[in-house]
Amino acid sequence: MTALAFADPVFESQAVFRRIMRAMAVPGTIFHCGESLAPPAPLAPAAAAALLTLADFETPLWIAPSFAAASGGAVAAYLTFHTGAPLAPSPETAAFALIDLAADGLRLERFAQGTAEYPDRSTTAVAQGACLGEGPKLTLAGPGVAGEAELRAEGLPRDFLAQWAANRGGFPLGVDMILAAGTALACLPRSVVLSQEMR
Repeated sequence: MTALAFADPVFESQAVFRRIMRAMAVPGTIFHCGESLAPPAPLAPAAAAALLTLADFETPLWIAPSFAAASGGAVAAYLTFHTGAPLAPSPETAAFALIDLAADGLRLERFAQGTAEYPDRSTTAVAQGACLGEGPKLTLAGPGVAGEAELRAEGLPRDFLAQWAANRGGFPLGVDMILAAGTALACLPRSVVLSQEMR
C-alpha cells in the first residue's frame, strides 16, 4: 500500500501544499497535482494528494458512503494509513471531508461551520465528481479575485449556488471547498461570491 502514496513524502507534500495555498489565494484557478499517485479507485489523484498533504492525526476525516464502501474499504484504509487521520463519525465533527458529488450529493450545512471564536474549526470539503475546465461557467468575485474570475465546472449539484450563498452568508464561518477531478483541483474558499450564467 505504501507504494501508492508519495515516493518522497516531505518534498511532494510540500509541493502540493504550495499549490493548494495558491489555489485558495486565487479562487477558481485550476492547478494540477498528484500525477505520481495511484490511489485506489475511485479516488482521484488530486483528491488523494490534497488529503495526503492536509490531513494528519489531529484532523478527523469524514469519508462519504460511496468512498467508504469503495473497493472493499480500500480508499478509507489508504487515507487513514498514510495520514494517520482518525475517521470522523459524522460530517459536523470533521476537519476534512471526502465526498463524491455524483454519488453522495452535497449538503454544506451538515459540516462543521467553525465558531465565532475559532472560525478555522470548520470543515474543508474535498469534493470529487465535477469536471473542471468544461461545462457551465461560474463567475467568482471577492477576496483573492481581481474584479471577476471564472471557473467552468460540470457535475455540480443543481442547488449548488443556493447552498454556496447560504455558506457564504455565514462568513467568517463556513465550509471551504477543494474541487478535484483527475489530477486537477480548484479551490473555493468560503469568502468567495459565486454566480452562474443562465443557459
